[in-house]
Amino acid sequence: MLSAKSLFQEILDNDETFRLFCSVAASGEAQGGWENGRIAALVPESRRDLAPKIARHGADEDKHGRIFNALLRKRGLEPLEVPRETDYTMLLEARGIGLAHDKLRRDEPLTEHDLVLYLAHSRVTEQRAAAQMTMLRRCFGDHPDLGRAVRLIAEDEENHLAYCHEELLRLAAAGHGRAIQRALRESALVEMRVYRDVSLAVMARMGRVLGWSKAKSALLAAGIHALYGYERLGGWRRMVSLRMPERRNALGGPAKPASEAPELV
Repeated sequence: MLSAKSLFQEILDNDETFRLFCSVAASGEAQGGWENGRIAALVPESRRDLAPKIARHGADEDKHGRIFNALLRKRGLEPLEVPRETDYTMLLEARGIGLAHDKLRRDEPLTEHDLVLYLAHSRVTEQRAAAQMTMLRRCFGDHPDLGRAVRLIAEDEENHLAYCHEELLRLAAAGHGRAIQRALRESALVEMRVYRDVSLAVMARMGRVLGWSKAKSALLAAGIHALYGYERLGGWRRMVSLRMPERRNALGGPAKPASEAPELV
């Protein structure tokens, strides 16, 4: 029977597909770490209280990238260059979601509207990341090699999502409500398309390596298209709603070090 766990187990058991999976994940996390680091450095004076939280977010993303690379080293594998069609973070940036890298490379303070765009983009992408890690934790939380890494990253992603909700609600209370809702909707609609396209590209590459039958590949592609259809018809609303989280000030302290996953270091 085809299930999420059996599918991921097949991917994890093969060196080449595991290498692609970890390389894509590590690249995306490293990119997120750089973006958050630059944003933390450029936060406007009116919102300097956000800088430590944004820096913590970036530190977490960097840590996740190191964890995925450590998983590769543990298998004696080297990261591969991420194919463009599977590069989720760069495709989002190319489609104008989040803050442009050209802006982040300049040493000019950001505006409060820039922070709205950043947090709206983060709220949408962290929803996706939290859902993916919840699934992986459910399937592999007790795995002897992956378990601690999966649990640690899943916990961080839940913190990131809580932080985005809380800070966006603070900005909404300060008069940015309409801009936030517009940015959330635009981000969600683009993210859904990018996620669909990246998922199809990744699965096509996995299928070629693993020798999947045409029927199996078609079934998985149909599932990806079905998820996109559901999200396009209304499922996207879960990515744009805001509520005060139970985890308040989720990024208010120091980042948990990667050494909490001791088998990786």
